[in-house]
Amino acid sequence: MTAVVDARRFRPATALLAALSMLMLVVGAAAHPAAVYAAALPECRFDDVMTEHTAYNQWRMTLLDTIFMIPSSYKPANLVSVGQANISGSGSVRRGMIDDLAALADAARDAGNPLRVVSAFRSYSQQAALYRREVDRYGVDRARSQVARAGHSEHQLGTTIDFGSAGSGAKPWANGDWAQTPAGRWMKQNGWRYGFVLSYPKGKKSLTCYRYEPWHWRYVGREMAADMHGTGLTLRQYLWQHFH
Repeated sequence: MTAVVDARRFRPATALLAALSMLMLVVGAAAHPAAVYAAALPECRFDDVMTEHTAYNQWRMTLLDTIFMIPSSYKPANLVSVGQANISGSGSVRRGMIDDLAALADAARDAGNPLRVVSAFRSYSQQAALYRREVDRYGVDRARSQVARAGHSEHQLGTTIDFGSAGSGAKPWANGDWAQTPAGRWMKQNGWRYGFVLSYPKGKKSLTCYRYEPWHWRYVGREMAADMHGTGLTLRQYLWQHFH
């Protein structure tokens, strides 16, 4: 004898399960709003929109690109010489990254690939002068594709360094791909281990909005750098997904 199932008996249970599923979705969305509701990464354009995270202690999550910027008055108060990290070159960075910068410099030196600092913190006015120089030299279109406009530069955060090879007077952007030099290859393989991430990787201009710069590394701390390294995302993607 075949049992006849009355579907009406199960409608209350089905409704209850649906309600519970909806509740779990809402709770999950509240716990991970970026994962559920994040808008698409903005397409690259040139604009002047104040970024969401302009406080000095929000440096890890501050998104800067061709669209988003920080105020002209932005200048961290705790800048110190990179010399405190026992690395060649000059410039200033935030005091809180000195220990990791020193560890990075020691490890590179021990591996036979010593690094130097070519450029570190740049103020709004310094970036403005650099941009004007590039415009005068190459024109607006080329200049703004390779040099950030004032307020849009990660260097103004005090956590970004242009690295070069120690013992070489050449600029890392002057002769081919610096990532193919011994120091550049070592940095590409190990920079994230010390809290540094490559802001503008090769072949990702449509995502980063800037040309490939193997020398330009931004400090975000070891934990975040390791997490980002594991995702394979560009820094701009990572910041948009996690903090926008």
